[in-house]
Amino acid sequence: MTAEYQVHGAVAVITLNNPPVNGMGLVTRTAAVNGIQRALADDAVKAIVITGAGKAFSGGADIKEFNTPQALAEPSLHTFIATAESSTKPVVAAIHTVCMGGGLELSLGCHYRVALPGAQIALPEVKLGLLPGAGGTQRLPRVLGLEPALNMIVSGNPVLSEKLPALFDEIFAADADLLTSAVAFAEKIADVRPLPKVRDRKVDYPNYEAFLQFSRNTVKAMAGPFPAPLECVETVAASVTMKFEDGLKFERDRFLHLIQTTESKALRHAFFAERVASKVPDVPADTPVRPIKSAAIIGAGTMGGGIAMNFLNAGIPVKLLETKQEALDKGIATIRKNYENTLKKGKLTQEKLDQRMGLLTSTLSYEEIGQADIVVEAVFEEIGVKEAVFRKLDEVMKPGAILATNTSTLDVDKIASFTKRPQDVIGTHFFSPANVMKLLEIVRGKETAKDVLATALTLSKKLKKTGVVSGVCDGFIGNRMIEQYSRQAGFLLEEGALPEQIDKAAEKFGFAMGPFRMGDLAGNDIGWAIRKRRYVEKPEISYSKTADLLCEMGRYGQKTGAGWYDYKAGDRKAYPNEQVNAMIVQHSADLGITRRKISDQEIVERLVYALVNEGALILEEGIALRASDIDMVYLTGYGFPLYRGGPMFYADTVGLPNVLAAIRKYAQGHQGQAWQAAPLLQKLAAEGGSFNS
Repeated sequence: MTAEYQVHGAVAVITLNNPPVNGMGLVTRTAAVNGIQRALADDAVKAIVITGAGKAFSGGADIKEFNTPQALAEPSLHTFIATAESSTKPVVAAIHTVCMGGGLELSLGCHYRVALPGAQIALPEVKLGLLPGAGGTQRLPRVLGLEPALNMIVSGNPVLSEKLPALFDEIFAADADLLTSAVAFAEKIADVRPLPKVRDRKVDYPNYEAFLQFSRNTVKAMAGPFPAPLECVETVAASVTMKFEDGLKFERDRFLHLIQTTESKALRHAFFAERVASKVPDVPADTPVRPIKSAAIIGAGTMGGGIAMNFLNAGIPVKLLETKQEALDKGIATIRKNYENTLKKGKLTQEKLDQRMGLLTSTLSYEEIGQADIVVEAVFEEIGVKEAVFRKLDEVMKPGAILATNTSTLDVDKIASFTKRPQDVIGTHFFSPANVMKLLEIVRGKETAKDVLATALTLSKKLKKTGVVSGVCDGFIGNRMIEQYSRQAGFLLEEGALPEQIDKAAEKFGFAMGPFRMGDLAGNDIGWAIRKRRYVEKPEISYSKTADLLCEMGRYGQKTGAGWYDYKAGDRKAYPNEQVNAMIVQHSADLGITRRKISDQEIVERLVYALVNEGALILEEGIALRASDIDMVYLTGYGFPLYRGGPMFYADTVGLPNVLAAIRKYAQGHQGQAWQAAPLLQKLAAEGGSFNS
């Protein structure tokens, strides 16, 4: 049973038992409601305790039921809460560890709440683009007061139980046995009448209109394109301005409105996409993983140092290897400086800083890293350099060590072939800055062992990364797609746009950065090196020559103070450069192209649909396991706007026939050969399908 029923003396105990967080799915709700009715029918029972088994009271609704008929089937969560609230015998919620969402709303419908300290209390619905839909916006202000309740609901962040004394009738000692203490509490209040109900309380707040208006203004400024935070303010306002039942109805209306918004659908898509990304069909969840108790990093540059910090932050000792002492010293100094900056911001203690730096050692000798459980290579992006490193690693690393490459575009199978143990080789493509960006592309070679893949996925969680599995191809998922996006950005320059207009259009759409500011941040010389390789390997692919001309001017980006834009010391702002713009205009003239006015809509469509079309090819080839994995790569690694759900989800919301029509239109224009609609896109558009169905 997912809700167990036991009687302790005169107290019935109903224990929610639906691991991992006792989500209140239909089966659990039914069993719990039956339990309350059974207790009411038993004259020997004087009071009822509801608690949760394992590591939670309840995390709320069962996410597996989202968008299914079970979510609304009776007894609904509303019915479950109403059954507890209208019980003629006192109902006590005994809370521990996690009490969130519908779990907190259930407890607010009970007559009493008791808890252990350290329990995480939250209404996190806003993070899914929703608001609490089972009375949370009406009951919490009646218990906590208007201001603290509004803060909790609008932020969605958890608060520890001991910091919310107004919410609980009793908070037990940390070492108390929750069940014994809750049963004793229930016996004590068993005969108290009338039964206290949260709904009967009033929200008292002097001059509440001014406070609510201030809240609206503040939240509107912070919420950006997301509608849910402001709707939270309006529904909490109803707890002051409306009768309880009217407030409940208003909350329900606003909840049903939000659940239909694209923004909420995008947030829920991202929520599920992140959870499913770690599931690989042919690698069972119980695949044994290799222990990772120590790591070695080859290369102490920007990437190597950032990767080392990930391991240090997770408490894993790191040995950093370089060929020259000067490079090592510089790398270690940069790591220390990064930590000291975090310390200055108050986000790290001196003790933590010392502890992390204490886990870091360095060496100039390959022989000294041989016992590491994993080695991550972060050297220059050139196959000859990688070959020398992997041949050396094959010699020195202990059997069973994982050999990982941080390559962003090169062939992982080829790199694996430089060793006698290709089964131990995997791609771990970190994104820059590696100690900040959430994405980790895990590249599975044709020989990569299943336990190595399982270990990399487990490690990604330990490093607080979102691990997404990719097959082997040039550029994997993210960089293969961004190449098409960058090509379109280049062609738009040739046809009449300038970097500033293109970047502004992309940023207005919601990208963290437009393509040219992104190029300046990453280093334009990196793209130049890749194009030079492409000119030899794939001469049939065309590129705008503007980026090459820029690099020939020595404008490599922020690191040189000059790229597509100018940069001033200590200032990340991008200042347009007249020489660069003149070079672009001159290049159009040299090509015989008459420049034209290009709309922001065309800019956005060409950039985003270039991503979508390449994404469809990647799906078809099996490089990505699912469309949501591609979305995850773009949400966590490339600054794609979260409220649009990722490129593939965005294409679904626009409608694939509309995307296809636009691609066919652009195929008639300048460099039209760059547009060849992916067969999968054509097939799904014809069938009325979607990538994420």
